[in-house]
Amino acid sequence: MSITGTLIVQMIVFLILVGFTMKYIWPPLVKALDERAATIAAGLAAADKANSELIAAKKRIDDDLSKTRNDAAMRLADAERRALVIIEEAKSRANEEAAKIVEAANAEAQQQVVKAREALRAQVAELAVKGAEQILRKEVNASVHAELLSRLKSEL
Repeated sequence: MSITGTLIVQMIVFLILVGFTMKYIWPPLVKALDERAATIAAGLAAADKANSELIAAKKRIDDDLSKTRNDAAMRLADAERRALVIIEEAKSRANEEAAKIVEAANAEAQQQVVKAREALRAQVAELAVKGAEQILRKEVNASVHAELLSRLKSEL
């Protein structure tokens, strides 16, 4: 066989091989590549969607966190105001109670002073009677001189 015949047979075999490959091998290969491209595209779309959802979730979390911080700050300020009000009320009640105690102590002191004056008057009257008795060297009858004693008490 000549080289031309060999080349023609090789071309025919090559064309048969190309035809066989195009008919039976190439379509599944292209289909697999297309499926792979579609899977990659779907994965990228899902990643983009997940990324946008992640960004939205982070924004919501930041918003909720700032709201929570503001709420906590407001509650803390409110608690501090309430504490100050309670402290002021307690101080005013304590001052009122102290004033009442001082007033009661003053009243009691006044009563003690009055009692002490009365006791002192009685003692002075008794001493005056004893002094007068010693001066006169005779016994003074207390019932007879009750008026004298009461005048003496009132003068003292």
